[in-house]
Amino acid sequence: MEGKAKFFQKYPLLKDALSLAIFIACVVVGTLILNAFVFRSYNVVGSSMENTLQDDDRIIVNRAAVTWSHFLGNAYVPGRGQIVVFANGSAEGPVTCDPPANTKDQYLIKRVIAFPGERVVVKDGVMTIYNEEHPEGFVYDNGWRDGSDGPKEHTSGEVDLVVPEGEIFVSGDNREGSNSYDSRNGLGTIPYCRVIGPVSVRIFPFNALRFF
Repeated sequence: MEGKAKFFQKYPLLKDALSLAIFIACVVVGTLILNAFVFRSYNVVGSSMENTLQDDDRIIVNRAAVTWSHFLGNAYVPGRGQIVVFANGSAEGPVTCDPPANTKDQYLIKRVIAFPGERVVVKDGVMTIYNEEHPEGFVYDNGWRDGSDGPKEHTSGEVDLVVPEGEIFVSGDNREGSNSYDSRNGLGTIPYCRVIGPVSVRIFPFNALRFF
């Protein structure tokens, strides 16, 4: 140890360089750990989540909720109405947890609408959910149609399906025409294992900071 101390006294620049390298390594490792297990940021692309989120908004996704569920040995199950980011994939073929390597949009952002065993019907511009609690069906969007946030009034498409076990039905908030590619029109239902996490905050633009 004494020899090492004398060496660094003789070459102080090497000591500074080594300290800087260690600091940078710690920052990189810490960033990777935070990004993988605590939070992750994404840019919103497109208009599928208008009016709630706009093109080029910057959001933070809460990875800690997913990490904790996996630590306990459980699948992470988001709440109804939560906005989540998930890995993209094909609705055709076997269900996988990883997106295909050639997927253009590797990650998508949508709102959670329905859960396993629930029936989702889109007809005459309205999306209705049927389950044991509401055998007569309920329209989740009714609480969002205030003109400033959440889904627009008309939901395009014709859908009648039951959500498979271990998956969720998701939709964008801008459901007019083909504005949102989601579980109504080709995306299919999403396995729990593809969910990256729920959106917790919009950090950009700065004048539109918002927590979810």
